[in-house]
Amino acid sequence: MGWAIALHGGAGDIPLSLPPERRQPREEALRHCLQIGVEALKAKLPPLDVVERVVRELENIPQFNAGKGSVLTSKGTVEMEASIMDGTTMNCGAVSGLTTVVNAVSLARLVMEKTPHIYLAFDGAEEFARQQGVETLHSSHFITAENIERLKQAIEANRVQIDYTQPIQNDTKKETAIANGDSQIGTVGCVAVDGNGNLASATSTGGLVNKMVGRIGDTPVIGAGTYADTRCAVSATGKGEAIIRGTVARDVAALMEFKGLSLEEAATCVVHERTPKGTVGLVAVSAKGEVAMPFNTTGMFRACATEDGYSEISIWPAAKFE
Repeated sequence: MGWAIALHGGAGDIPLSLPPERRQPREEALRHCLQIGVEALKAKLPPLDVVERVVRELENIPQFNAGKGSVLTSKGTVEMEASIMDGTTMNCGAVSGLTTVVNAVSLARLVMEKTPHIYLAFDGAEEFARQQGVETLHSSHFITAENIERLKQAIEANRVQIDYTQPIQNDTKKETAIANGDSQIGTVGCVAVDGNGNLASATSTGGLVNKMVGRIGDTPVIGAGTYADTRCAVSATGKGEAIIRGTVARDVAALMEFKGLSLEEAATCVVHERTPKGTVGLVAVSAKGEVAMPFNTTGMFRACATEDGYSEISIWPAAKFE
């Protein structure tokens, strides 16, 4: 048994043609955030603090679909959501419909710790944020030029886009990578376990490109996009509707609890046997310090490290940057 950490920056149709100038900043961001988490675990911080710290950092990086860099609704607005869960106590908090909160994951933790509730959304969540004095900025802070262009492409194609979906050319209506091979940015999440087997999970996102105003995905739904108990911690990414239907994060824990599967077996079963291809990826750690990072999409931006010295930063199944 030892500490372990895993994080993701979204799963989806990530083209193998993704050029270095688009790939490398995301790899470096994953490496940077992984190091933050590793240092926190080495400093004996509780896993709940670790996952919040890492996800906050991911939210602040515009290459990912959370916080600054969140994708846009059909009306060109941002609606951010997040959740966090402590496996030891099974306490959890979630937020949706945020338009001004800089770090949604921290507001989710405040919901968990400062209210009798689990989930706050939209105006109520924004009001709670102001009451708690968390950092807020005008919604324009979160909107990037890249996401304005992605929304335009999605509207022209008349569709809602999952993380990393490539635009459709109007003349052929076939899936193609855009000219420079760029990919849609992705949901972020982190799971961690300390040397005593305490677990925590956190996930944050801007949702889907061109989503309806008011749409809520899997990220803030405990048991779907985020879950932690005394066996494992899970953070999922992909198509929220599929993840909610499959109760993806909880199913990993349930397979370990009721069927006695290992973390790797349970995570692999959920991703490759129980959810439609091309819809989901997840990162998970067990109380024993094991790590699993399966996905059934083309790729998933992901990273992990364990106390025994193993570390990995990957995008596609066979591509690793250690």
